[in-house]
Amino acid sequence: MVNYIKLIQNENMKIYRRVGTWIMLSFIVLIPILVSLVVLLAGGDDDTTSWPLIMLESYFLFSLIIIFTVVVSSDTVAGEFSRGTIKLLLIRPWSRSAILLSKYIATMMFALFFTIVAFIVTMLINLALFGSTSDSNDLGGIVSTGIVGWGDVLQYYLYQFVTLIIIVTFGFMMSSAFRSSGLAIGLSIGFLFAGNIITGLFAMADKVWVKYVLFMHLDLTSYMDGGTGPIPSHPMTLGFSLGVLAAYFAIFNLISWTVFRKRDITA
Repeated sequence: MVNYIKLIQNENMKIYRRVGTWIMLSFIVLIPILVSLVVLLAGGDDDTTSWPLIMLESYFLFSLIIIFTVVVSSDTVAGEFSRGTIKLLLIRPWSRSAILLSKYIATMMFALFFTIVAFIVTMLINLALFGSTSDSNDLGGIVSTGIVGWGDVLQYYLYQFVTLIIIVTFGFMMSSAFRSSGLAIGLSIGFLFAGNIITGLFAMADKVWVKYVLFMHLDLTSYMDGGTGPIPSHPMTLGFSLGVLAAYFAIFNLISWTVFRKRDITA
């Protein structure tokens, strides 16, 4: 077990010794600080509360975190093949499944670390500048939201992190299936940004099978405040969406493990 922890630590070292990782982290730290300062200097007054701005910044930061984690997950496997370093890994006394699992755990730790940093920075800067009162849900006309306290923000982060896990797992699957990290990154980011468009298209179909399409369940925040899901014409429950996402999660990981275990490394 101790040796396997060292294997995970080795994967983490590969991630955090890159300059690009710290550049990504600087974006996560600086963006909420700059946005909050701009709002303050642009005329924030006593009616401005921190919660709507926290939500706005968190929404943007989660998009960045997903992209950053997809880049890391796509490079962690496909990059090993393109650089030829995968052979050095496989000569160690670990199975392919164990090696792939260590890479997946390191990727999820990266995503969790960035999410925690985003949460702490957005909370601290906004509570410091605008306070924690919840009598106003409007931020100068910029955004209106029902998020008014710690519980709402934590729930928002939890739902967004579940979406992050699914998209990153898809990217990890693409990374295992293709030797090109660029292709895996492109497909995963396309998967992220095409979700809303595809959801809107499927929403027009009055078919039962629409409820089982992955894109219909990626926006779990639509269940906050008693919502019935991302598509009003297809009301669903949070439990149903989580069940569908769990099924896709299992399928993506099954494909990743199967492809990686059978993949030819001599080419």
